[in-house]
Amino acid sequence: MRIKVLGCSGAGFPGHNPSGFLLDDRILFDAGSLTNVLQGKDQKKIEYIFVTHAHLDHVTGIPFLAESIISEKKWHRINVISIPPVIRTLKKNLLNSSVWPDFTVIPSVRDRILNLIEMKPGESALVGGYTVTSYRVNHSVPTAGYLIENKVKRRVFYTGDTGPSSATWKRLGKMQIHSLIIEVSFPNRMEDMARKTGHLTPRLLGKELLKINHPPERIYITHLKPQYIKTIRTELQQLKNRNLRLLRDGETLTV
Repeated sequence: MRIKVLGCSGAGFPGHNPSGFLLDDRILFDAGSLTNVLQGKDQKKIEYIFVTHAHLDHVTGIPFLAESIISEKKWHRINVISIPPVIRTLKKNLLNSSVWPDFTVIPSVRDRILNLIEMKPGESALVGGYTVTSYRVNHSVPTAGYLIENKVKRRVFYTGDTGPSSATWKRLGKMQIHSLIIEVSFPNRMEDMARKTGHLTPRLLGKELLKINHPPERIYITHLKPQYIKTIRTELQQLKNRNLRLLRDGETLTV
């Protein structure tokens, strides 16, 4: 699997791009960074967008992508996939002809640019040769993480935004997660804030990793709040986990 990190920041900040992970150029996980990162020719390759939750820093690229695609002489439909509460929020509060044109009916219902697809927690979809399964995680709004499995059973789990959650790891069971993309938003001193808002600190991350039956081969940290990066990096080093490192905007992972 080849995953390009379009953005891995936990906030909009100069020089930092919000969440977006592009698998094999066609499948996107979260759309916080999209049209401001990808050239037009690369935007046109995207066919699927799996959304973890409906917060702006994870969906803001979707309406701009739709506008970019419809401006082309040849365009294709983009499937936007998530758990039912997220799909309902996107339709009601973003693609509602008020905040932004409703590209689920433009240019017509039959030929719409965006196709919103509900995927219940625990359901799987076969997309581009991968099996993608949604799992509920613990955040301040309904949120799904996604397990991505290729044909040779290599697995990546992307949590999206999450706080502490024994239930998520219990549902994943004893399967081996080879690469874990997991958030750490706040430093340890802000643990109360992290818990209230459904996020992790380095110390909380350490406790989460102990809940996983088989330790991941690689642990990639995403969603750091830019103003706390130095402190979070230092506190993560104190976990003394050699398999763990921070992601960087623009890098490509081979997992």
